[in-house]
Amino acid sequence: MDNSVLDKLTVETESKIIFLIMDGLGGLQANGKTGTELEEGNIPNLDQLAKDSICGLLDPILPGVTPGSGPAHFALFGYEPMKFNIGRGVLSAAGVEFNLTDRDLAARVNFCTLDDNGNVADRRAGRIATELNEKLCEKIKKNINIPTGYEFFMQPEKEHRAVFVLRGAGLDDALSDTDSQQTGVPPRDPKAMTEEAEKSAVLVKGLLAQIQEILADEHPANMILLRGFAKHRRYPSLYKRFKLRALAIANYPMYRGVSKLVGMELNPVTPDVPTQIDALEQRFDEFDFFFVHVKYTDSRGEDGDFAAKVKVIEEVDALIPRIRKLDPDVFVITGDHSTPAYLKNHSWHPVPVLLNAGTARVDRVEKFDEISCINGGLGRQPSLNLMGLSLGHALKMVKFGA
Repeated sequence: MDNSVLDKLTVETESKIIFLIMDGLGGLQANGKTGTELEEGNIPNLDQLAKDSICGLLDPILPGVTPGSGPAHFALFGYEPMKFNIGRGVLSAAGVEFNLTDRDLAARVNFCTLDDNGNVADRRAGRIATELNEKLCEKIKKNINIPTGYEFFMQPEKEHRAVFVLRGAGLDDALSDTDSQQTGVPPRDPKAMTEEAEKSAVLVKGLLAQIQEILADEHPANMILLRGFAKHRRYPSLYKRFKLRALAIANYPMYRGVSKLVGMELNPVTPDVPTQIDALEQRFDEFDFFFVHVKYTDSRGEDGDFAAKVKVIEEVDALIPRIRKLDPDVFVITGDHSTPAYLKNHSWHPVPVLLNAGTARVDRVEKFDEISCINGGLGRQPSLNLMGLSLGHALKMVKFGA
């Protein structure tokens, strides 16, 4: 669906919009539980907000399609995810403020654990500490031999994640991931998906062979997996498209990367969610669009820890009164995608959404969860529609046509 008509209708106003995005929010009833993580949680503030709002479900991409975090966030921000999709490498590089050039090939790194047979035992190497990540990146850069005419960079992100960048002439991003996203199998070789990418595949394969030797005596992080090969591209900003002066209050590099690519100012990294809300309060007068990103709903889902994911949701619930006190014109709460603890991964299930605004038709939903929200006034629709709905409810669009 093309929503570019919004670009021509938006006007700059003083009204304010907050997007509170709880990463991987959607869940499943599983493992003997009577409800999803949201249904099981004690969330009186979210439930009350749902009663005061219009609710529904969002499909990040298309029904049945499991989304990556990048395209799912682009959709939330009003960028058609098929058109504006980009590999995780560029998002990760932007998130650590690595300045890519048009000669760069970037990929997102997971440090991983290989067993004695060379199979992946842990795709995240036990979520190693960021300090160890930094040490390993330095070890790789110090010991790797780079082909003449090329440069190589390994930039730490957070925990087990890093950025892999190869710089030189003639590089192409049409490469398959080396991460099969499974355990019990070896890392894949990078495969060229076009003839133009053959040289890049050979170069990356050679570098990975060296990295495996360099990390052979390390534990638990004795290898890396690569995902999302990408070349840099430019995006029209939120201000250019929707006249939004936007602030991203996000702590994880990839989400800071998405924000930077669409022209948001990046708030300094904060220690936890309560201090993210501190930043929202302190800077509320400076901007008219705020993206507040909560990561740990997703992380605990990926860990398969149902109770821990419920706890994160409850911790966010306790902060809702502070946000409501700011009295934004539009307050949206949703997720970029579902990460049920039962599946330990992203899934295709639609995500609950609530939109609170003085201009909204409040529906009869009384709880904020996946089952209740399907009965809301927003029904079920693509995440791409959320920005237009928010702009409309914030009175930031003029009439279309005569």
